[in-house]
Amino acid sequence: MSNVENRCRLVLVVPDMPDPAQRSKVLASALRGGDVASVILPQYGLSDGEFQQHAELLVPVIQKAGAAALIEGDTRVAGRAKADGLHIAGGPDVLGEAIEKHTPKLIVGGGNASDRHHALEIGELRPDYVFFGRTDGDIKPEPHPKNLALAEWWASMVEIPCVVMGGTDPQSALAVAETAAEFVALRLAVFGDPEQAPAVVAAVNALLDEKAPRFED
Repeated sequence: MSNVENRCRLVLVVPDMPDPAQRSKVLASALRGGDVASVILPQYGLSDGEFQQHAELLVPVIQKAGAAALIEGDTRVAGRAKADGLHIAGGPDVLGEAIEKHTPKLIVGGGNASDRHHALEIGELRPDYVFFGRTDGDIKPEPHPKNLALAEWWASMVEIPCVVMGGTDPQSALAVAETAAEFVALRLAVFGDPEQAPAVVAAVNALLDEKAPRFED
């Protein structure tokens, strides 16, 4: 087993699937593919009740695989589903409120930092991580160049870990790793063909093992 702690690690964003059983099966299969640090569960178009149902089904699957389960946005759903944390897609005000209420009991991160000024504003709140991009922002094969540039700048000067949204190509994980970001988030790159999800997770981990830069202790 490689030492994944000293290189960029994978974060999965669960795809939009209305059937919770199918979603759970696809996710469990992907998690068997290899190391995953955490899994972000967005609400997409689900009602609050449906989102609760999905969260209660998926959170144990995520935790059983040794990953952290992060609920996007809804603190009540996170609490009831016994998730590990919250992913906040809003700006500093929303993130600051969540940090104040829920740390250190829950992991709280996110922020949707769109430029250096906003990133520093978010950093002053001391979240557990800063997210560059949007969880549904994988619309091209490669990561957004702006997010890569922000991550490289951030990683060079701030200790708070960052997560960067990758592209639809699994190889995009390496472009993120080369910025010295601690985490790369993938969604369609892994789940575009659900049957291939475990193989893609394995391949991304192998790629990062072989080529990702190592962090200094």
